[in-house]
Amino acid sequence: MPIDQSPRGDRQLSKLIDHLEWADARVLGSLRAMPHPDARALELYAHVLGAEEVWLSRMLERAPRVPVWPTLSLDEAETLAAGNAAGLRSFVAQRTTAELQERVKYSNSLGMPFESAFEDMLLQLILHGCYHRGQIALLVRGAGGEPSPTDYIAFVRGAPAATRQPAR
Repeated sequence: MPIDQSPRGDRQLSKLIDHLEWADARVLGSLRAMPHPDARALELYAHVLGAEEVWLSRMLERAPRVPVWPTLSLDEAETLAAGNAAGLRSFVAQRTTAELQERVKYSNSLGMPFESAFEDMLLQLILHGCYHRGQIALLVRGAGGEPSPTDYIAFVRGAPAATRQPAR
């Protein structure tokens, strides 16, 4: 059997993890800017970070350090977000493209057994956060705050995407 000679670290996944770290920090900034952050927005943000940690734990085949729905202060959220990004970055950097296709057995939060490829687990983790960050933005705006754009295109451009233009 030939030895896998592909380089370590998947470039696209690494870029998506960079976006995840950037977007998590932007959401944190939006919540910190509010005198009284919306409780549901903070709950969802904590869930995004808890889910990141739970998925990373599954990939590392260790027990998660927090539940999928943790209760976190903004300072605790900031610490968890930084740890998640560092752990994900390290995980991807240490594996070849072929190794990211390998499957791992784990149990979901209900204890049901599953098996998934590392790459699919990473994409679930990344896309799950995108889904909930949109919900958080809606809650922040509804509570009178200013949500930070977290779209991927805003990340790669360094500028927010276009917004709705007023009717003429």
